[in-house]
Amino acid sequence: MKKDGKLIATAAIVLVLLWSTTVFAISDAFRQNIYNPGLLKPTDSVLKVTVGEYAPDFSLPAVSGEKISLSQYRGKKNVVLSFVPAAWTPVCSDQWPGYNIVKDIFDRHDAVLLGITVDNIPTLFAWTNQMGALWFPVLSDFWPHGAVAGRYGVLRSDGTSERALFVIDKKGIIRYILVNDINKRPRLEKLVKELTGLQK
Repeated sequence: MKKDGKLIATAAIVLVLLWSTTVFAISDAFRQNIYNPGLLKPTDSVLKVTVGEYAPDFSLPAVSGEKISLSQYRGKKNVVLSFVPAAWTPVCSDQWPGYNIVKDIFDRHDAVLLGITVDNIPTLFAWTNQMGALWFPVLSDFWPHGAVAGRYGVLRSDGTSERALFVIDKKGIIRYILVNDINKRPRLEKLVKELTGLQK
């Protein structure tokens, strides 16, 4: 088990280096359509959930056309919720494609990633098409606006969500919360460590 943990940690470091240098190849046309909001207040919300409690259930429309509920994974998969502030912004356009690099780590830890933003489906459809294929569902928390982000306590005063990660185990219990500086991408190796911890 220790050997496996060291191997995962080493792989994570290599992946972080790859992510930070190459991330993904985006076209000039895509890059020109990215809106830069400038430096934002790092965090602007108050959490409403804590580690050790059951994650609030939700059902949201996905870009794929289906409805995704958190409860559909209960007893089947560990879940990572990735809230990002807004489509067509620099850090968000960097963060989600980066998770393609580590899909095998999610698979190894029997985990699924759910990407959530307060943007509407047409906006998310256009944005994700420009980013290229993402292996995880992208969900719209647009209406009622930011209801899920609000329930978790990551809805900002401007109506966007925080850049936040929630790791939820198969029982539906929150095992890890990170509300990251909105201006920065969350560190990948920390997420890998938390996913590894779910196996213990």
